[in-house]
Amino acid sequence: MSEMLEASDGVQLYVECHSPAGDFTGVSIVFSCAYTTTHENWRPQVAPLVEAGHSVALWDYRGHGLSSVPEDPAAYSMDRVVDDLGRVIDRVSPDAPAVLAGLSFGGLASLHFSLRRPERVRGLVLADSGPGFKKAEAAAEWLRRSKRTADYIEAKGFDAFVSGRAAATCIGRDPDQPAARAAAAAIRVQSRFGVATFGRRVAGLAPSVIDELAQITQPALVIVGAEDDAYLRAAEVMTAKLPDARHEVIPGAGHIVNIEAESAFNERVVEFLAELAEE
Repeated sequence: MSEMLEASDGVQLYVECHSPAGDFTGVSIVFSCAYTTTHENWRPQVAPLVEAGHSVALWDYRGHGLSSVPEDPAAYSMDRVVDDLGRVIDRVSPDAPAVLAGLSFGGLASLHFSLRRPERVRGLVLADSGPGFKKAEAAAEWLRRSKRTADYIEAKGFDAFVSGRAAATCIGRDPDQPAARAAAAAIRVQSRFGVATFGRRVAGLAPSVIDELAQITQPALVIVGAEDDAYLRAAEVMTAKLPDARHEVIPGAGHIVNIEAESAFNERVVEFLAELAEE
C-alpha cells in the first residue's frame, strides 16, 4: 500500500506500507534512505522482512523521490525531517514504537529522532552511518562537500550523478545488479532543486549527536560494509557509545551495503528483529 501523508506544514510525503498476511507477530520497521536516494533503495529488504512476519515502511524525504518539493528553502531543515519521520511512524505503527533503520544520512536522522522522541523507538538499525561531525573543521568540510554535491546535481543532473563516481555511494558498485538499476531509475527522476536544497540545508548542516549517544538505550544493530572505509571508524564509535549496540561488519560490501550484500544484510536484520519481537 502506498499513500501521500501530509506533513505538519502541508508537504506531501510518499509512504509505502508492507504487512505480512495473517496475524502480525513481528515488529514494525521504518526505513530512511541516504541523501540523494529514494525509498526504492530499500526494495531488497521488503519481501524478506515481511516473510519473517514484520511490517515494513519505506518513505521519501521532502524534496526526494515521490514526495513533494517545497519551493521555500526554509521548508528544509533537520527539525522538519524529524517531524516528518515522526508522522510516518505514527501512521504505520500508531499503537507501538517502531524500529528505525537508516543508511548514511538516514541513520543520523534516526538518531536525532530517537533523542527527541525515545518513546516511539523500539530499536535501531544503523547502516554505514555516523553520528555527525563534532569537530568544527570536519563539520565545515562535510558542508563543503554537501554543497559541491548539490551544485553538481543542479548543473549536471541525475543521469550524470548515478553514472559517475557518486554511483558507489548511492546505488552500489555494481550498477548492473537489478536492485541497483531500480534504485538508479528512481534517483534519475527526482527534482534537482529539491535534492540540492536538502543537501545544502539539511544533510550538510546536520548537527552531531556523538555526545548524546549514551542517552539512546534502545537496542541497536550497527552494520557497516567492510570496504566502506569512510564509515568503518564511525561504526566503531557508535557501537562503543550506544549502551546496547551490536557491531556487524559485512565482508565484500561498500557503502550501499543493503544492495551490495543483500542476503547478508537481510539475514542480520531479520535476526535482530526476531530478538526484539521476543522481548
